[in-house]
Amino acid sequence: MSVRTFLFLCLCLALIGFAGTASSSHAAEPDWQDIRAAARGQTVYWNAWAGDERINAYIAWAGERLRESDGIEVVHVKLADTAEVVARVLAEKVSGNDSDGSVDLVWINGENFAAMKEKGLLFGPFTQRLPNFALVDVAGKPTTLIDFTIPTDGLEAPWGMAKFNLIYDSARVPSLPGDIAGLRAWAEANPGRFTYPAPPDFLGSTFLKQVLAELVEDAGRLQAPAGEGADFAAVTAPLWGYLDALHPHLWRGGLAFPVSGPAQRQLLDDGEVDVTLSFYPSEASSLIENGLLPDSARVAFLAGGTIGNTHFVAIPYNARAKEGAQVLANFLMSPEAQAHKQDSRVWGDDTVLAVARLPEAERAAFADLPRGPATVAPQDQGPTLLEPHPSWMTLIEAEWLRRYSR
Repeated sequence: MSVRTFLFLCLCLALIGFAGTASSSHAAEPDWQDIRAAARGQTVYWNAWAGDERINAYIAWAGERLRESDGIEVVHVKLADTAEVVARVLAEKVSGNDSDGSVDLVWINGENFAAMKEKGLLFGPFTQRLPNFALVDVAGKPTTLIDFTIPTDGLEAPWGMAKFNLIYDSARVPSLPGDIAGLRAWAEANPGRFTYPAPPDFLGSTFLKQVLAELVEDAGRLQAPAGEGADFAAVTAPLWGYLDALHPHLWRGGLAFPVSGPAQRQLLDDGEVDVTLSFYPSEASSLIENGLLPDSARVAFLAGGTIGNTHFVAIPYNARAKEGAQVLANFLMSPEAQAHKQDSRVWGDDTVLAVARLPEAERAAFADLPRGPATVAPQDQGPTLLEPHPSWMTLIEAEWLRRYSR
């Protein structure tokens, strides 16, 4: 769907007078066992990014477990960009389809969550009624309740933690610089050996946010909504100056960019570049385990901190299988599902749970996970930087495309 069509749909919503932040179900909160009983036999269409086969395999595993435990069929609707879901549900709203939607669950965060929340396209609040939500470490991991500065308000359930990092081949590069300025100097000294995915790929966009977070005069400004015009230009000027100087030294002279994180990872594995980007601290070990990177792959974090966030699942307001979607969201927060996901041989995605509060057997499941040769202990990963307000990314991606897309 084109941007023009999307904006037209937004205008239609305004004209029909739709307002509010969420459809509410406060009138009669159903019992969890009633929800689970109603979910049996439902088919849940889970719309989720499909750019990594390890993640796709994990989603398939979760679907098998739900079929065994609750008689729920999970269909992975594979996405290249979660914005597709925002546009689709918005189109259904405009057409008056308020109960027979095509999306039951969506993997979401950031600007897509903000857009769906603002336009009242989400079901809930529902997370407090999920039994496993009580196991989430909301105190130690506050981004499980705040999504890119936007309160979740029970409209999305956390199921994984992310923290930006760099993966490099230590057989070719002994170590990487500890900050963004040093990374540019390294790229200049090693032309063609670094690149990043083209925005709006989330890893490419995160690299832009990381650069801006390090170079902006007042990092707190990024926690408020972005201004436009001269204000936006002034705040982001250091980012564009950095990229203008960096791009001539990138892979293919900065005239082409990988389309995704997995595409850049393949360049690293093929020896075309020396660095790839990741959002999962255990991913390098997982990729080694799965034969997708050499044993010499290692992980670097920037000394001043790297951007981190939580990823979530949410239910559109007009989902057909709301009960099945809630049962699936609850399972994704279970110790079984979280430990399986954190296993570097499976995915390597860090847990949202307060592991220390779990019963002994469930704590042991996490303690017994292999760390892998490239996994960096949490205490050695440096500070976690907050995500900017989602409005920054919307404007930055558009400006990047204007300046550099060919």
